[in-house]
Amino acid sequence: MIRSSGAGRIRVLAAAAAAAVSIAVLTGPSAAAEPAPPAVVSPVVSSPPSMASGLPLLKWTPCRDGFQCATAAVPLDYDKPAAAKITLSVIRLPAGSPSRRIGSLFLNPGGPGDSGVDFARFAKFLPLELRARFDIIGFDPRGVARSTPLRCYDTLDQAAADRPPFPFPVTAAEENLQRIADQKLAAACAKHGGPILDHMSTADVARDLDLLRRTVGDTQLNYLGYSYGSMLGQTYANLFPSKVRAMVIDGVLDPIAWTIGRGNEAATEPFSARIGSDIGAQATLGEFFRLCDAAGPDCAFSGSSAQRYAALATRLRQHPLNFIDPGTGQTVTFTDQLLIAVTLGFLSQPSAWPDAAALLADLEQQASPQVVGQRVAAIGDRIGARTAVQQPYPNLVEGFPGVACSDSVNPDRFSAWQNTADAAARHGYFGRLETWASSPCLPWPGSAGQDRYLSPWTARTAKPVLVVGNYFDPATPYQGAVTASRLLPNSRLLSYAGWGHTAAFLQSNFCINTAVTDYLVTTQPPAPGTVCQPEGSPFGPSEARLAGTAADASAAAAAITGPALPEPVRRAFGG
Repeated sequence: MIRSSGAGRIRVLAAAAAAAVSIAVLTGPSAAAEPAPPAVVSPVVSSPPSMASGLPLLKWTPCRDGFQCATAAVPLDYDKPAAAKITLSVIRLPAGSPSRRIGSLFLNPGGPGDSGVDFARFAKFLPLELRARFDIIGFDPRGVARSTPLRCYDTLDQAAADRPPFPFPVTAAEENLQRIADQKLAAACAKHGGPILDHMSTADVARDLDLLRRTVGDTQLNYLGYSYGSMLGQTYANLFPSKVRAMVIDGVLDPIAWTIGRGNEAATEPFSARIGSDIGAQATLGEFFRLCDAAGPDCAFSGSSAQRYAALATRLRQHPLNFIDPGTGQTVTFTDQLLIAVTLGFLSQPSAWPDAAALLADLEQQASPQVVGQRVAAIGDRIGARTAVQQPYPNLVEGFPGVACSDSVNPDRFSAWQNTADAAARHGYFGRLETWASSPCLPWPGSAGQDRYLSPWTARTAKPVLVVGNYFDPATPYQGAVTASRLLPNSRLLSYAGWGHTAAFLQSNFCINTAVTDYLVTTQPPAPGTVCQPEGSPFGPSEARLAGTAADASAAAAAITGPALPEPVRRAFGG
């Protein structure tokens, strides 16, 4: 858990507008065990010795638990590949059965702005067959974590001071505070961000990924990308279609909505609203209510749960409650805005739903601040939001807009966010939160220029792409997977009729896991129209059994982040 002498760090983690669905920052290795982040934000001017091919030299060194770590010097600007370099932090777990090794499997956990190095540390969530036959490789994308980072402040506390004190704005006064906070962030990044600020688009990360693929000696790419990692996958597939051997994208973003929108949308609607996460979240919340009521005594909030939740939100709007974070002893005010942010957090992980139902019951009964605090902490532990951050200044505030604002075309007036948020709020709880997640893009000083990739999304890849979609995904709605599968001519849609954010290896579903494993090994996708059914209810005994026997999958799931849930979730969980 991130500590501070005041509430500043909690506020920045709670209100970092536009640090997308980052409900968990995974515990990473110590600074001595892995490559430290660059000392300065500016790119490395000279690169380490390179191989004769011109590829970066990866000097793998042990970094505990069988992993090996290295750094790679890559071009800051691929239009000037011989000029300034930046550093990427890379980690791998060598294949357990070298004689049967197929190649490398590159992972990305999403965000954007999350650490692929930390995520790869949870490689145990992958089946033994994959760990035996692939080197498992993760890397921190450019601008993020241990790679050359975008940092706009000297400390996290300074970043905290510039963020608004609420999860998302509702009133006109709060909207004005949001505008001021976004302008302060933009000014700080313009002043201190350095050259990396203009080179953080997903297309640049895809070029890094291809360079890493070549460096490790793979003729074609094997890739597993979750949530925003689906954008990286789709971008790579369209930039380097002949280099795809096996690609799984899970929790899939509609690439048109993420980048330019349809028709006149880019001029009127910010990208964070275009992707439809609020609709997916509302549908998933409906399932939470349905399954809770069906569970009866196995769900602490059963019995007209939807109506009771609405009444609870109204009461918290009028009379907020306080709770005490048992880890810090600090008092946190539970408003209706925080309720919505917390709800979006727990919807991503069905294993947290029983604890979440108990929290709602506690809030309804106005339980003591200590009881509510303990319940919030329990949910935070379940979804990984209270795990430690090993960096003194994780760039949670800057990482998301550094990528997302580089990728997307958005309106040029503040009123577009106000109007979109007002319209979205009429058909669900989550529209305002999702809309305002992208408001830093309005004043954002960075520009990816011609290096970003906006279209088309219809390249025919050398081998089929496997697109995995979850019917009730609260962060990346199922329609995104359907759209991506229709755009990519050589792709196959695999559906999961369940709940939570993403599916493969993270929801303990035998059908999904078997299909994805077989595909990665053989490149043969499952039969057209395959739909895998969930194994029981999140409130049933089978879910409790699975949650108790899949600790690695649960920990990995806590790292999977998408573009829908801003950092306010961490405020409640004290992370």
